[in-house]
Order: sequence, then structure tokens, then C-alpha cells
Amino acid sequence: MAYDLITMGRIGVDLYPLQTGVPLPQVTSFGKFLGGSATNVAVAAARLGRHTAVISRTGDDPFGTYLHQELRGFGVDDRWVTAVPGLPTPVTFCEVFPPDDFPLYFYRLPKAPDLEIDAHELDLDAIRDASVFWVTGTGLSEEPSRTATLGALAHRAKAGTTVFDLDWRPMFWRDPDQARPFYREALRHTTVAVGNLDEVEVATGVREPHAAARALLAAGVELAVVKQGPKGVLAVSATGESAEVPPLPVNVLNGLGAGDAFGGSLCHGLLAGWSLERTMRYANAAGAIVASRLECSSAMPTEDEIEAAVTAGAVR
Repeated sequence: MAYDLITMGRIGVDLYPLQTGVPLPQVTSFGKFLGGSATNVAVAAARLGRHTAVISRTGDDPFGTYLHQELRGFGVDDRWVTAVPGLPTPVTFCEVFPPDDFPLYFYRLPKAPDLEIDAHELDLDAIRDASVFWVTGTGLSEEPSRTATLGALAHRAKAGTTVFDLDWRPMFWRDPDQARPFYREALRHTTVAVGNLDEVEVATGVREPHAAARALLAAGVELAVVKQGPKGVLAVSATGESAEVPPLPVNVLNGLGAGDAFGGSLCHGLLAGWSLERTMRYANAAGAIVASRLECSSAMPTEDEIEAAVTAGAVR
């Protein structure tokens, strides 16, 4: 049976402090969670009943074993998550200073295994047949993951819904100019582009949301989704349909997983054939719910939780 969603990209262990408002040197206890943006999107969609899988790589170590256990526990197919001997599973720390300061510290040296995804090892038929295929900008930052990502996109040839999460992480690139040619190539093969203001600026050179959406559509996508932080989200389709949805009121605890929850719910709405506005409201609510929680993967909301937040107009 074809998958509802296959994501391809980062996986790792998130070690989040169990004390908020405390700098890392003073933190005394941490929680351990499955992490990585592409992986979290698959978890978020699985939580909503979708049949999902991840393409990624871990170290051949106990943290890698932990990630497989977590994926299976969340109902995400892990058959394409393979080990790379000699490279450690990545670990990410953060600091939690609500409501809007969450510094991230990536430990991905000497190289992250998820950048060792090899084009020759991809199940291209499964990628082509999935209803939604999701890739990220980080996957373009190094070889052989770059060739694998672009090769998978080219083979899929815009079959179904193909989402490019712009996922700009400046620590993985020399500068934006290095990234832009690869972002442009990825956009040629995708139907949906998703990014915040920094990310759309890297992809298009334009920061104003409506102009950035038009630039993404001109680059070849059919739907441009621009996340505007406290101003909500803007979505514009090539057919002229648009939706601009304000954020839901929420007491933010940790905003780091909100975008991944948004992504999983976006896929859910697209698969369900919802209107653009309903999809954006649903995805916005999912992101707000996760922002009210400490962790990312295990914080992904259920349908009932999202519906309750949409109905209430706030996360309570």
C-alpha cells in the first residue's frame, strides 16, 4: 500500500532542559526526545492517522537504536532509516526562554548521518507512489544527501503533492548565496513550498510575504505557504486562492516544534482535500498546541485537540 506521506531529512536526539529560563551551564536535568524536522513532520501526520515513513540515517549506536524505538512507537515506518558506521547519531540541545527565545545547539560533527543519504539506496518507486513527499533545505546542504534529494524530486516529477520545507539553518551553509541555486532547483520539482520569512528570503531574495509568495509561485510551485510568526500564516495558490490566518493565542513554553506540527497538519489537510483556509487554520492550531508544550515529537496533537483549539480560538 502506498504511503500517505514520506519525509526525507534530519533525524536525531533532542535533549531539552527540564528547567525553563535557565542557561545551559546551570541546567541540571534534561529530557530525551526523538527529533529532526522531517522526522517530526512524519510523527505529526501519523498522530493524525496518516500512514507515514521517514528516509534518514543514524549512527550505529545506542542513540540510533533509541530513535528506531521511538519511530515505531509513534507508528512511523522506519524501514528507510539506516545506520552509518563511524558517525555518531546527532544530538541537539536547546535553551528554553519563553515566550520567544529558544537557542539551538546542533552536535552534528564530524558529519551528520542524515547527510549520508545515498541516491542509489532510495526506493524511488515508493517515493513516486506516496501521496505526499516532503523534503527539506538541510538535505541540500551537503553531498551525497543533496544529489539524493534532487534525484528523488526529479524522479517523482511532481506526482501527487511534493512539499519543499525551505528549512534554512545558517549553521549548515557558508552563506545564503551558496544555498540559492540548490533551492531554485528543488523548487522546480515541487508543488508546495513552506517557509518562514527568513527562509523565503533565502529562497527568493524577497522578504515581504505577499511578494515572496508570488516569487515562489513564479519558481514553479502550485502553493506557497509563508509563516509570518506573530502575524500568522499566508498561503497563496497558483489558481488565485489565498488565505491569511492569524495565530491562535497561546502561552508559549517552547516554540521549536511548532513548525513541524504545522507541517504534519498541512499534509493532513492537503490529503483530506480541505479548503486552503481550513487547512491553514488547522495547521496553525497544531503549531500553537506544540508551542505550549516542552517537547516536539511526543507533543504532536491529536485531531480532537486541534479541533478543540480551532473551535475555542485559543490553546487552553
